[in-house]
Amino acid sequence: MSSTPRAARTASPSRPTGRRLRRALGRRSTVERREPLARPVDRARSRAWLVAGLALVVGLAGVVTAAVLGHRAGGRAAEAERARLHRTEALVLGRLRTEDRGAGRWSVGYQRRTDTPVSWTAPDGVPRTGTVEAPRSAVTGSTLVLWLDSDGRPTDPPATLAGLAVGAVCGGLAGSAALAALIGGVLTLRLRVLDRRSDRAWERAWAHWEPRWSGRTSLPQDD
Repeated sequence: MSSTPRAARTASPSRPTGRRLRRALGRRSTVERREPLARPVDRARSRAWLVAGLALVVGLAGVVTAAVLGHRAGGRAAEAERARLHRTEALVLGRLRTEDRGAGRWSVGYQRRTDTPVSWTAPDGVPRTGTVEAPRSAVTGSTLVLWLDSDGRPTDPPATLAGLAVGAVCGGLAGSAALAALIGGVLTLRLRVLDRRSDRAWERAWAHWEPRWSGRTSLPQDD
């Protein structure tokens, strides 16, 4: 009676990722079998790096999620504000002299915008005049875009999508930097504690084995 020979079972390929993960998690049997010289402090150091990496990944995911949600909320708020405000064109009536009170927010020579008298038509059809902040390049007779509230008074323009995107990116970068600094600081403190623990262990081991290794234990002891 003949039996069909079975194919030889091939050895499974090594999995360095899983091995590193088990080593970082401190599997004592795996570490002792593959790295007999590994010490508990070495496993603690690996766990510290692993926890820091996981915390950084989870934290960055949270920062990105918060930035995206904040951008969407800001976009909805900007759309609501844009629907509430009125956009019109104002006529530049002239230029205030630099020595006039309130002629500009910055010192002369550095200011890019200055308070300028303009006229516009309110949503109720009533013409109005007033002073708004306009670019220094605005000349008499030119027009500029003006945003009005429900009462017909000039107000700040609503946020743009580009401005919201830039704000979200800057906020995300700032949050990521702060998170990385925090995790890096905690990891540094933990590694310093482990380094001091390792140094004390080496000192105890040296004090125990150095006399035997150097042969000083066989020397007579002085009274």
